[in-house]
Parts: sequence; structure tokens; C-alpha cells
Amino acid sequence: MEQIIQAINNVFRFVIPVSDFFWDFPTNFSWYANIPVIGNFSLAIILLVGSGIYFSFRTGFIQVTHFKKGVILLTKKKSEETGISSLASFLLSSAMRVGPGNILGVTGAIAVGGPGALFWMWVSAFFGMATAYTEAVLSQIFKEKKDDEFIGGLPFYGKKLLGNHLAAGIALSVMYIIYAMCCLPAQGFNVVSSIGQMAGIVTGSALATDSVFYYIVALVLLILTTYIAFGGIKKVTQVTDKVVPVMAVTYILIVFMLIVCNLNTIPYFFKAVFSGAFAPEAIFGGVFGTVLAQGVKRGLMSNEAGQGTITMAAAAASTEHPCEQGFVQSIGVFLDTIVICTLTGFVVVMAHLWTGSDAGAWMEMDRLPKFLTSAASLTPAKGLQPFVAFIITFCFCLFAFTCLVGMISFSEIAANRISKKKTFINSIRILGIVIAAFGILCSIAGLDLGNLWAISDLGNILIVFANIPLLYLGANYVFKATAHYKNKNHGSFTSDVIGSEKLYWDEK
Repeated sequence: MEQIIQAINNVFRFVIPVSDFFWDFPTNFSWYANIPVIGNFSLAIILLVGSGIYFSFRTGFIQVTHFKKGVILLTKKKSEETGISSLASFLLSSAMRVGPGNILGVTGAIAVGGPGALFWMWVSAFFGMATAYTEAVLSQIFKEKKDDEFIGGLPFYGKKLLGNHLAAGIALSVMYIIYAMCCLPAQGFNVVSSIGQMAGIVTGSALATDSVFYYIVALVLLILTTYIAFGGIKKVTQVTDKVVPVMAVTYILIVFMLIVCNLNTIPYFFKAVFSGAFAPEAIFGGVFGTVLAQGVKRGLMSNEAGQGTITMAAAAASTEHPCEQGFVQSIGVFLDTIVICTLTGFVVVMAHLWTGSDAGAWMEMDRLPKFLTSAASLTPAKGLQPFVAFIITFCFCLFAFTCLVGMISFSEIAANRISKKKTFINSIRILGIVIAAFGILCSIAGLDLGNLWAISDLGNILIVFANIPLLYLGANYVFKATAHYKNKNHGSFTSDVIGSEKLYWDEK
């Protein structure tokens, strides 16, 4: 097994420099980097933050003016014969957004770019809410009905916006499926390893990764994942409806408890974040561009605004108007970054372990141990430390599990753009389960995924480069739909509102 992992790591050795090149381009060229101010901004940052600013102004800062409306839609109860409710769609998308990146990504961003990275996460998330609104509305406009479900998202609106060419939809579907499959090993690895960590906390001693316990956990996880995956989108939402509120509320409560117990360090938190955003400490590289890039990059990996990778959930919802799910998905970015990522940042920054005598040891730790060690230092009583570590690891486990089933489900939806045949859809489900099993075996073998983990970074930026131009192509449709919704006497939404060819909304 070890030889296989090493061989795969060697094959993908090129991934990290390629990923860094695309994320940093063109700041990795001196002629650009030497330009005052502008030279700090990579193309990725310009696209993501710039697009968010553009869509914010063009929609009248819809993420602010219709935030309350989104909350109302989430609390509205109604049964759906076709598709899923707005709440179920929100929880499904949150299952993907609120993932291990909320702990690993934020901790890593602060460790590399300093506390100031959190400020740029907030900025990118605020404007990213408008981007999430735009891609969600496009998903709703161009969704399609399949039996008692709605299917849509990036591959579907991409096909429509690129001249309705089948090849365009297939290419985008393949891109998403490859992206998801590359991320699945890490999620399988995270679930099993975190369960092992919880067992170690309970027993007081670390369990061998090749023990019977790990094999039993792996088997149960694969059976459970298979059962959920073959149940389709509605089975997945039944799981996320229950799991997402539990993991989100539990995580918020445990971190809030740590904050309350360390109220005296809150002023330090805000000082470190705001000063570090513009004047980073030398220990973190001391470069403004590094702080900015880490904040935007890790913020994206967490809330996925602009990637188009959450759009399948938006399309699956049954709504009265396409804009309604846009309001809901915008709130998803707020929950993920402004709430949950900020709480993670509170723990890491308030502990400020990089300033003490053990700073070097803390820097050398992996990202999850960095966070757990920070949480332990904020825990008021030593006897409570195992309890806090268990709860955080439990949340991390659920974060990874919901991402696991979500990615398989979204891959299935994307696959419908290629073929709706049952045999093909089942083959995608099986492929996802097998690849997740590979990550699980890596955990049992006690091996790290190494370079494979960097593939998600590369996949993130490539999908951004594919999705953002599509949002501009479809922007006028979104602006017309938004204007229609804002009209108090707007009536039913149809293809005539946006000047499009016949849509599902005409049948509705």
C-alpha cells in the first residue's frame, strides 16, 4: 500500500507548483509584481473579489437588501412534490460549504498569512454573497425537471449560455466530476482518521491505524455512504437536513464557550486581524500580497462562491421565483465564512501560540493539531480539554462526512448533463465510493495523501476560471430576473421576462 501511495504522490508531484502558478498568476512575474498596489493582486483575486463587487453594485447589494427575505424563505414550511425545499437545498449546500476547510483552511491561512488573512476572508465573503446569488439564480433559471427532481447547476447553465452546445455541458460536467473525485480521498481519509482520534481521546491512548477498530469503521462508513449515495438527491437531503444543523450548532456552541471564557483577549483578536490585514507581522512573511491571497484563497475553498460547485443544490430547490434561491444561497456564504470561519479564527488568533516560547513547535504542526492545540490553550480547566477536543473532532468528522456524500451527489447531478441513463448514473456513484475507499485505506495504512491534497486547490482555481466568465455571459438574465422580482406586481416568472427560449418555468 505504501508503495502505491508513494507512486501516486510522485505522479502528482507537479500539482503544487502548477496550482500555485494559477493562483499567483501574474504576480509570479516581476514586471507585474513591481506595479504599485496592483502588483499585489493575482488574476484569481481580481476575478473573485472584482466580480463580487460588480454583482453587488449591479444587483443593488442584494446580499444586504434581501438578507431578511432569505431568512424568511428558510423558515417557510411547505411540502414539495417535485424537487426539494429551499431549506433542504440550503442545508445540502451547507453540507458542502461547511467542511473541513472551515477548520483546516482557516487555520492554514492564519499560519501562513497571519491574523490579517481573516479580514480578507470577510471582505471576499461579503462580496462573494452577491456572486453566490448570481450563480444560484442562473441555476434556477435554467434548471430541468427529471422525474420528481430538479437537476441543474454549472453544467446546465453553461450549456445554455455557450450556444446550447451539448459539448459545452459535457465538458463542464466532466470538469466538476474530476474535481469532486480528486477531493473525495481526502474526505474519506478525514472521516476515518477523526473517528480514530475520537476513540483515542475516549480510551486515553492512540489506536493503531491497522487495528480491527479502523477496519470496522471503514466498513461501516462505506456501507453507509453507499446506502445514501444510491438513494439519490432526496436521500442525501434527508441526511443533510439532520446532520448539518447538529454539526453547525455544536461547533458554534463549543467555540462560543471558549470565547466567553477568554473575553479579555477579544480586543487582541480585533487588533491582530485589522492591523495584520495591512501590516502583516514578519513571522508570517510580512508581505501584504501573501495575507490577501491566503484570505481570498482559503475563503473560497470554504464558501465556494464563484466556483459553481454549489449550484447543483441551488437548482434542486422548488421555488416560486428563481431569485428566491439566490437569497438563500447568499446566506449560505454568510453562515460559512462570516460565522463559522470567524469562530475558527477566534480560537487560533486568541490563543496566539506563535508568539510564545513554543511558537516554532506550533508552526511545525499540521493544521488540525494547530487548531486543537489552540483550543486546548483557551480551555479554562485542564480536565475539560479532552471534552473540547472530542467535540471539535466530532464536528470535523461530520464536516468531512457531509462533504463526502455531497460531492458524490453533486457528481451524480453533473453526470445527468452527460447521460440520464440509470447505468451511467450508478457508475458515477460507484466510482465516487471506490475513490473515497482509497482515501479510507490511506488512513488505515497510516499514510498521508501528500500531493493529492493539492489537487483540490488546483481544481478550485480551474473551475473558477471556467465559471466566472459564464456568470458574466448570463448576468443580464440575472439582472432582468432581479428587476422582475423587485417589482411588487411582478407576477409569474417565465422565459419572456429574460427574453430566453422556452424554460421549465413556462411549463410551471
